[in-house]
Amino acid sequence: MPRDARVFVFDHVSVGVENLERAMEFYDACLAPLGYVRLWQNARSAGYGPEGYEAEAPFAIVASGPDARPPGRGFHLAFVAPSREAVARFHAEALSKGGVDEGPPGVRENYDPGYYASFVRDPDGHRLEAVLHEH
Repeated sequence: MPRDARVFVFDHVSVGVENLERAMEFYDACLAPLGYVRLWQNARSAGYGPEGYEAEAPFAIVASGPDARPPGRGFHLAFVAPSREAVARFHAEALSKGGVDEGPPGVRENYDPGYYASFVRDPDGHRLEAVLHEH
C-alpha cells in the first residue's frame, strides 16, 4: 500500500463531556481551522465533520454530566489538518477556549520528518491532536 494511502476503520467516534454548551464552544472554535463544522446538535449531543457531510458525523460529543471521564493514559484523538497554519490555529483556538497545551505546533521528528502536529487537552481532559502528514 502506498505510504500516503488512508485506511478508514472507524465509522465515528464519540466522547463524553460534562458540559455540552462549553464543549460545543470549544470544538466549534478549534475544529473550524481544520475544516470541520458542527453538523447537528440536540439536547444531548453534537456532531462534527466537513461542511455538507451527510453521513454519520465522524466525531461527536455527548453530554455525560459529572460522570464524563476521558479515556486513560495513552489515548488521544488525532484530527487531520490541511496545513501547518491549520495546525497552529487549532492549537491557538483550543487554548483560547480553555484547552491545555500538550505540545505546540511543530515537526515531530521522533514520529517522522514529515509529521507536523500540535497537542492539547480539552476542558474535559481529552487529549487531542491536529496533524499534517507532509509526505
